[in-house]
Amino acid sequence: MDELWLVVGLGNPGSDYAGNRHNVGQMVLAQLADRLSARFKNHKANAAVAEGRSLQAGPRLVLAKPSTFMNVSGGPVSALLRFYKIEPSRLIVLHDELDIPFDSVRLKFGGGHGGHNGIRDIIAATGTGDFTRVRIGIGRPPGRQPAADFVLRDFSGQERATLPNLLDEAADATQLIATDGLTAAQLKFHTARP
Repeated sequence: MDELWLVVGLGNPGSDYAGNRHNVGQMVLAQLADRLSARFKNHKANAAVAEGRSLQAGPRLVLAKPSTFMNVSGGPVSALLRFYKIEPSRLIVLHDELDIPFDSVRLKFGGGHGGHNGIRDIIAATGTGDFTRVRIGIGRPPGRQPAADFVLRDFSGQERATLPNLLDEAADATQLIATDGLTAAQLKFHTARP
């Protein structure tokens, strides 16, 4: 299997944003890079890129963190697809999702942006929504807290206690999509936990 996948973790650049809920996609990407023993290097597409193989004989993964802010992720993603000659159908985007409870992962292919500005910009830049999304649940803000404030805050102490499990699950799901396909990954990760 010498298939090539582009795996993009969405987030905002810089240490001020590193622990934010909005950056959970990049947290999963860091986990994947560790698993693949891959190191990020700056790429001319305005992104940091690391390459590795998922499992010994599995598909090759290009892991990418856009160096831009979340809302303008589309340019780097589009440029990387062109550079590596990868079709959007072999793009996996890891991102935070307000409409999914914290500590849950949901997988889907295609569809609209659902109000997520990073996804909106990728769709605009690539001209298609036909790519896979690993939607990492961060839940809704408490009370009347605006969603924009909530996503730009760090995970709470209670959330941080279980965050490693969530990152592991999202990384596992991403690898399974690349090796066995989306349907197999959905069957495994959409099954209710005991």
